[in-house]
Amino acid sequence: MIKRGAVVGCIAVAAVLVVGAVPSLAQDEAPRTAWGQPDLQGVWDFRSITPMQRPEDLADKAFLTAEESAELERAAADRDTRLWQQEARRAEAGGNVGAYNNFWMDRGLKAVGTGRTSLIVYPPNGRMPSLTPSGQARADAGAEYRREHPADSWVDFSDGVRCILGFNAGPPFTPSAYNNNVQVFQTPDHLVIMTEMVNTARLVPLDGRPRLDPGVKQWSGDSRGYWEGETLVIETRNFDQKRRWRNSTESMRLVERLTRVDATTLEYKFTVTDPETWKSPWTASVPLVLNPEPMFEYACHEGNYSMPVMLGGARVEEAAAQP
Repeated sequence: MIKRGAVVGCIAVAAVLVVGAVPSLAQDEAPRTAWGQPDLQGVWDFRSITPMQRPEDLADKAFLTAEESAELERAAADRDTRLWQQEARRAEAGGNVGAYNNFWMDRGLKAVGTGRTSLIVYPPNGRMPSLTPSGQARADAGAEYRREHPADSWVDFSDGVRCILGFNAGPPFTPSAYNNNVQVFQTPDHLVIMTEMVNTARLVPLDGRPRLDPGVKQWSGDSRGYWEGETLVIETRNFDQKRRWRNSTESMRLVERLTRVDATTLEYKFTVTDPETWKSPWTASVPLVLNPEPMFEYACHEGNYSMPVMLGGARVEEAAAQP
């Protein structure tokens, strides 16, 4: 059983459900547009069971053997089967209300084709660099604030919970629990990258136009693209710090590289640089697989019905804690 997404229309899910794998056409020549550029268009699936960071117990082991990769995929399939067959459990008042059952999850069943032990390819240890002193202090302060003020108002919730940006939509987009699809539209002088999660559409000019003023911040940043041979390079800055992506700041710079490898594969590589957060840049590489199905419109708790419920619950807890 292989899913290509999960179609959902309530609290946080909408995706594409496809049974079976996309046929392998790895030997086919990568297609080109009518104007001669590599064709990046299509719906691309970026699911992967390969973790972002290399597990510490693997130390300097950058690649799995073929047998180890197969075992990792068998374990993922077994886990999916076990969760599908698991009996339903009723939530308890005042306890953990749980989450979606496994029908809605779409973590994938395949590791990256290279057999890497992490999506991060730099630093060589496959892990994010250490935080700078200011980055660590900011992370600690943020964690303490969230413990003390989990729901004072709507701004205390993440942009994902508030349905502003998807939790895997970035940029950069990274594999997560579900909705791991992105659609690319292309013209000679523009590219549009639309993530399935929250249907965020990012317009990337390719015509050399000037950037926005540094004081203009945006949730998805200000992107500009250009070609380096067969690779499209997208440089993005002017991120609004309110998005709070991995503790980064408005100093963050993102460089994404998209390369059409063959008829069904698009290599997506990105490098994050934020000297206020990490001691060095870090790079990840995520192979994208062509999805023959269209994306469905995302519905993230339509009307934001969840927000008054969550805030109301917090007020009830605060009242109950009063002497």
